[in-house]
Amino acid sequence: MKFLNILTLILVIVGGLNWGLVGLFGFDLVAAIFGAGSGLARIVYVLVGLSAAWQVIPLFSAVGSGEFAARLNQ
Repeated sequence: MKFLNILTLILVIVGGLNWGLVGLFGFDLVAAIFGAGSGLARIVYVLVGLSAAWQVIPLFSAVGSGEFAARLNQ
């Protein structure tokens, strides 16, 4: 499970950096590497989206356990 969490976190970071490039420079790195609208680019986008959804689980787990609130109060 830890491997999956690390993998999905990496994919979320890659997606965030890609969106940063799109917003700042209008440059889509995923499309540049795999081809705009290609099947591979779509797979990457889907994997990033699924990774973001997966990362919601640890977030809600931390909020539910009070860990998140405890860290805010430090």
